[in-house]
Amino acid sequence: MLDHFIGPDRPISWIIQFWPVPIFSFVSALVATSLCKNIALKLGIVDKPDNLVKTHKGSVAYLGGIGILVGLTVGMLTGIYCIRDETSFRPIFTLLMGVAAGAAIACFVGLVDDIFDIKPWQKILGQVIAAFALVIVGIKPSLSFLHRYLGVSMPPNVEIALGIPIVIFFVLGATNSLNLLDGLDGLCAGVTVVMSGAMLLLAIHLATWRFSDVGDPVRVIICLGLLGGVCGFLPFNRHPAKIFMGDAGSMLLGFVMASLMILFAERIPRWWMASIIVFGLPVLDTAVALVRRLLNHRPLFVSDRGHIYDQMIDRGMTLKKTVGICYGLAGIYALTGVIMSQIRTRYALVVYIVVSICSAYAVWKKGYLKMEGLRGAIRKES
Repeated sequence: MLDHFIGPDRPISWIIQFWPVPIFSFVSALVATSLCKNIALKLGIVDKPDNLVKTHKGSVAYLGGIGILVGLTVGMLTGIYCIRDETSFRPIFTLLMGVAAGAAIACFVGLVDDIFDIKPWQKILGQVIAAFALVIVGIKPSLSFLHRYLGVSMPPNVEIALGIPIVIFFVLGATNSLNLLDGLDGLCAGVTVVMSGAMLLLAIHLATWRFSDVGDPVRVIICLGLLGGVCGFLPFNRHPAKIFMGDAGSMLLGFVMASLMILFAERIPRWWMASIIVFGLPVLDTAVALVRRLLNHRPLFVSDRGHIYDQMIDRGMTLKKTVGICYGLAGIYALTGVIMSQIRTRYALVVYIVVSICSAYAVWKKGYLKMEGLRGAIRKES
């Protein structure tokens, strides 16, 4: 199945040219996160426990998202330097700047929410504006497969019009999913490392088959920059966390992951589907949270301690073990996406449906749709 994972159309040395990207991204994120921690503590920009949803001990610095943004930006600029002599430099530069601009907007909106606690509609508006940064530079899904599989053809203007709400949907979904997953020390950052690593494998696969002279370097550079940036932040965020990424970080990471998923929708739906299943754990956690609140007649958009990872801890697991299990689950979804990207779309779709059904059954069987207590947490049985 994986015999043709590395294609013959580009040598693997083409990928190696980007080696400075993760290194510069990691070092800059490491330094920037340290500085952000000191600035946050000095200015009093901290997250205080409330013994309900926020159960950490003592005040913890915010602004970690700024450190990740610095690392990602430096990594992308390094990647731009690496491909400065490419004939497709201008369109590559344009797409990367679109992602960088949208990431900065998403991070800024999250930062404002961290400091001033803005209303949900204001956050959503900011996320929509970030999504339009992608639309403006031409990052949108290709819907040409509809003609191939369903015999439905559409004029270019119609395809663009249909692509805009899809881009907005993915940005809103991914940013808010990772925001919900950011509930334990090292959880969101570590899961993002797993997912971006799988995305990088998909990007390398397409690049060695020379899938696109523009899209290939864009995907590789973003994946490497994201990996370096998050890895530079993670040492400060592991338990016990010295700094949180806050909404600035989770919205930033969600936006970049959404951008990657849309970039994988360049022509053929196989890799788009694979990138979505790679993002499976945040999707699962968000779906469980919404269904659980709906079934138990709780407000859909009010925070609680009934997330999958919260319930694991309430049932007696240690924080480190819970985070480790979540890393493992993220790895299973990521590996499934990478492997299924190598088989025909129709067969991969069947596997994805089976995985979704099995995930839903496991959630129901383990009782993760129940809610008890003041904030919806499942109490440990005596």
